[in-house]
Amino acid sequence: MTNIDEQGRPEPPVNADETGTLLGFLDFQRATFEWKIGGLDAAGLNVTVAASSMTLGGMIKHLAYVEDYWFSAFLHGRDAHAPWDAVDWKADSDWDWHSADQDTPEQLMELWQDAVTRSRAAVKEALAVGGPEQLARRTWPNGDTPNLRWILCHMIEEYARHNGHADLIRESIDGLTGE
Repeated sequence: MTNIDEQGRPEPPVNADETGTLLGFLDFQRATFEWKIGGLDAAGLNVTVAASSMTLGGMIKHLAYVEDYWFSAFLHGRDAHAPWDAVDWKADSDWDWHSADQDTPEQLMELWQDAVTRSRAAVKEALAVGGPEQLARRTWPNGDTPNLRWILCHMIEEYARHNGHADLIRESIDGLTGE
């Protein structure tokens, strides 16, 4: 049984196996992010803090891209989904971040939620074939190939890092604080 905290986030299991623990922490980080962006309108999603150009809207789009990149393109070797397949990443490596101001909050949330849904299915598929040791289909330029375990740990780190950013931006908008 999953325990839900006061913000509606699923608590990571305290005595699961390796895979259950990794997936539990990733889902907790995703839910933390969803809590931080919840209820904001377009103006709120475009707020910046201090000298940074980072926005919550940009963060939503970036995390949608990262979900698709690591779990679909890198892990399974699949072609990029829309809108990523039409981006000239060499011309604009930060397109995901700054193009978000052209999207509505609803479009951004749908993009992110769809990417998370695809990621969960891709992880389930990889686990059925090779468990956390399942190697990615793509390799790094140096020839190294990460396994699913590494990708899951990286995604936990990616969300945790951006949740810290989201916390600062959200507090500047309406004072919402918390882990």
